[in-house]
Order: sequence, then C-alpha cells, then structure tokens
Amino acid sequence: MSVRKRTWKSPNGETREAWVVDYVDQSGERHLKTFAKKRDADAHHAIVGVAVRAGTHTADSRSVTVAKAAGLWLESCEAAGLERTTLTAYRQHVGLHIVPILGALRLSQLTVPIVRGFADRLRREGRSLIMVRKARRSLGGILADAQERGLVAQNVVYSMRKNRRSTRGDGNGKLKIGVDIPSLVEMRAIVAALGAIDDAARWRPLLLTAIFTGLRASELRGLKWADVDLKRSELHVRQRADRYGKIGRLKSEAGERTVPLPPLVVSALREHKLASPANALGLVFANGRGGIEHRNSIVERGLWPVQIAAGVVNGDGEAKYKGLHALRHFYASWCINRRVDGGLELPLKVVQARLGHASIQMTADVYGHLFPRSDDGSELAAAERAFFG
Repeated sequence: MSVRKRTWKSPNGETREAWVVDYVDQSGERHLKTFAKKRDADAHHAIVGVAVRAGTHTADSRSVTVAKAAGLWLESCEAAGLERTTLTAYRQHVGLHIVPILGALRLSQLTVPIVRGFADRLRREGRSLIMVRKARRSLGGILADAQERGLVAQNVVYSMRKNRRSTRGDGNGKLKIGVDIPSLVEMRAIVAALGAIDDAARWRPLLLTAIFTGLRASELRGLKWADVDLKRSELHVRQRADRYGKIGRLKSEAGERTVPLPPLVVSALREHKLASPANALGLVFANGRGGIEHRNSIVERGLWPVQIAAGVVNGDGEAKYKGLHALRHFYASWCINRRVDGGLELPLKVVQARLGHASIQMTADVYGHLFPRSDDGSELAAAERAFFG
C-alpha cells in the first residue's frame, strides 16, 4: 500500500500532477484511487489501511449507490413473500426517507457519522421518533442485503450504539403504567362502561377479548369461530387479517398459540355467537356485511367511545389511549402482576407464549421492568428472619 506522485504533460504541453493511492484490499484485489492533493491521498491511505486490516473495506469501483441497493433489497423482500402491508411500509421508508437523503451515495461511502446525521436530519425535518427508528432499521436491512451480495463489507447501521442497546423501540424509554399501559383502575372503569356505548352488543365482546387475551388487532380481526372453544374456555390463534382485509398466515410460528379465556369473556362470546348471523368467512368479529372488520372502526367506534364513557381521557377530554395495542400492553401487565394486586403472576416464559413473541428476550425487553421485585419490604424481612434462624 503506497501513495505516489504521478506527473504527465497535457496536450498543450503543461505539466500536470496527481497523487495515487495504490493498495490491495482484503480479498487480494489491487485498486488505484487518484487525488488532486497529497493531503487527501494521505487521509484516504490511512482510512483504507485501517479498513483493509479490519476486513471492512469496499472499493468504490465495487460498490453501488444506496438507491440501487435499496431497489435490490425491495426485490429480495418481495421474492421472500413478505406480506403486502410490510412491503408497502418498506417502499415508503425507501422512497420518502432514505433515497431523498442518501440515495446518491455509494455504500462504500456510508459511515456511522453519516448514518447518525441521516437520523438527525429526519428528526429535524419533523419525522417522529418511531419513523426515524423504522427508516434506520430499513437502511440496516438494505446494507445487510448488500453484504450478502458482496456489494459492501460492513453494515455501519449495526455498528451504531443505539442499535446494540436494548431500548424501547420508539426511543421514549420504558412503557409506563398510566401513560402507555392502562392502569388496573382505568381498565376496571373501561370494562364497566362497555355496556354504555353505542352498539355495545357489537363492541363489548370484541374489546373484552382484546383486553383479556392480548391478541393483536390483526389477530382479532381474523379470528374464526372454529378456533374458539367455549367449552374448554380457550381460543387458538392461527391466522390474521392484514390492513388490506386479506386473511393470511401469522407473522411468525411463535404467533400460533392457545390462549385461555376468563369466564367474563366466555360468557360475552356465547351471547355474541347466539346474536350474530353466520358469515361466509366464519369470523367471530365480522362487520355488518359479514366481512373483515376495519381496524379504524374498532378504534374510533369502540375503543375511543368506551374510554370517554369511563372517564379515561386526556386533558382535552379525548380518549387517553389511541390504539388497540394499549389493550395488549394491559394484558401483558395483567399476566405479570401479582395476584394480590389483581394480576395472574405468571412467569416470563408463560407470558412470552401468551403474547406470541418469537423470543423470551423480546418479552423481557418490552415488559421485563413490570415484573415485581421479590426483595422489597416484607420479603426482605422474612429473608432476614430465616437467615438468623
């Protein structure tokens, strides 16, 4: 690896000079890169030397632009059979956030500071913290796909500190009771108010099922009567309905699970089954035409009105919890809480299975801080007494 001076005569006889960085990469291939100034050549020589020794160097001549790599990644995602909702989201991340800012850069030019600046710019331009995280994750997926194709040697997104840390995905810290998760008092008020809202016969069984099973919105909308066993007080999660109203498989094998039903939900579902006309899809919570219920209808005509009726509102008098996922969070907290506090006091592995998480680490990362400590107050006193006999 060297930096050498190159001189030549122009067509009009003038002497010209440039500085050439001559090096062999980690794969044994020789590369030449020319600079007008020696200081730029020396800087490149130093950077390339470190990258070659670390095995993370990719020559510009072998690299492609971020825009090109993004197109290849989207083709891979489509070929892998990802569902329409996911593909649409990925295309939006690429078209609205990644390509307009980074599209012209070559993959070999991406560095951790550049990716950090990309995220900072998205925030300055008004993107939410959640969208910044999603765009950064999609950029990481683009680079991972490019690595497999041999177009880049390292994934700088995965080198970032924020992507090595286990934090809540939206960057706002841990989920909080009363902020992200309805408290037990709030949920009692919501359950009590379910009969007071318009079309209660339609929304009460659905919302009770959501509260006491933790099913995702897509799983609720795709739930079939054939998967509900009222005699055994349990339901089986085997399919889901995406936002486009398409019934399909669950996102992961772990999502397929059996969830027990408390008596309140069993009773509500029995009444609902007797009162509901049969529908061609066999759905438990079909809409008025016998089709798949729209997610917005559940939220805007069921979840929000019942919160207002229960007095679970924000400072503007609006529903405090905006999405159905808050009910899933409540179910997780209910599974975790001690029995003396009105919960089920289930171990972490059982909570993972009930929620359909792919790994126990996912459950621990999101809900681990909710598990009660066993070294407080009376527990410490009892341990001290046992210690001293």
